[in-house]
Amino acid sequence: MSMFSIFSVSGSAISAQSQRLNVVASNLANADAVAGPDGKGYKGRQVVFETVPMGSEASSGVKVNAIKESQEPMRKMHNPAHPSADAEGYVTYSNVNPVEEMVNMISASRSYQNNVEVMNTAKTLLLKTLQMGQ
Repeated sequence: MSMFSIFSVSGSAISAQSQRLNVVASNLANADAVAGPDGKGYKGRQVVFETVPMGSEASSGVKVNAIKESQEPMRKMHNPAHPSADAEGYVTYSNVNPVEEMVNMISASRSYQNNVEVMNTAKTLLLKTLQMGQ
């Protein structure tokens, strides 16, 4: 494993965590979304990662395998005065749990920061190695 492959691995992780952050942002933005006239509301999404073994592709590390919709039931709240209420007076909201999404956001941002730090450390080590050769 060459020292330069660290940049490939960390770069793929940064890209994957960036996609995860985008999905979390979309989920949080739609946490209180009400179902449309068709009765279908916003379903939360989760990112599924896949490891890429060394030597299998041009880059190794991690990649986003899929973005799956949550199978949790939609939230229903009784509010007959709401314009989107059904015949029984229930309003259907998205199935996004804002607390879980905040935890996902913190986890993704820390993973992103850690991989940036790995790249910076590898860069510093390579520069020190070059300076030793002078």
